[in-house]
Amino acid sequence: MTISLDCEILYPDSDGQPMADNTLQFRWIVLIKENLELLFADQPDVFVAGDLLWYPVEGHPEIRVAPDALVAFGRPKGERGSYRQWEEDNIAPQVVFEILSPGNRLKEMLKKQEFYNDYGVEEYYIYNPDRNDLHGLYRTAEGLRAIEEIQNWISPRLGIRFVVTGTTLELYRPDGRPFLSFLDLEQRAEQERQRAEQADQQARQADQRARQADQRAEQERQRAEQERQRAQQADQRAERLAAQLRALGIDPEG
Repeated sequence: MTISLDCEILYPDSDGQPMADNTLQFRWIVLIKENLELLFADQPDVFVAGDLLWYPVEGHPEIRVAPDALVAFGRPKGERGSYRQWEEDNIAPQVVFEILSPGNRLKEMLKKQEFYNDYGVEEYYIYNPDRNDLHGLYRTAEGLRAIEEIQNWISPRLGIRFVVTGTTLELYRPDGRPFLSFLDLEQRAEQERQRAEQADQQARQADQRARQADQRAEQERQRAEQERQRAQQADQRAERLAAQLRALGIDPEG
């Protein structure tokens, strides 16, 4: 008698490795991932994730990698324990980011590059914040090839622009706004709130001054009207007096 055992293949949601080796690497991973989510917040068919295991081949849980950040166009937003490509209409993430730390080894990065080349990544960006060193690769007919001039490079898929300054990497959205940390966003929001409050206060003060000007103008109008009425009353008294004089046979003009 033959007994058939169906063993379910497990695809772990974690590889047991930390998301980052230090605070600098972690900060950059969060900055890129969260700003990409903001960039595509209004597009329901763009999925963004950070440190998520990607399994490209069904039945082979050993074939996997966890990019520091990935973007998959044509896939809905939502929670996932891992990115199992056969459950995602077989769509591979088109863009991946890796943030290096002192613990990264050349062999490890070459292996990741080979993985991304083999499984269809269109754009691959590697940034070393300790050395302020940026490299990028994009897909050609021959596979992933290095971007020769990365300064001011605009990602074909993301539309973001890369600028390497003397001290850091700056990333800009298609509308020119920079990638900002949550702290920067909060500080800018607070500055905008204060400016709005000041503008509102200035508007209220201007409105108060306008009302005061209106009140002064109304007071002047009332004083002018009172002067006109007094002049009219004086004219009326003079006319009555003249009439009385004429009644007595006196010429008021004489």
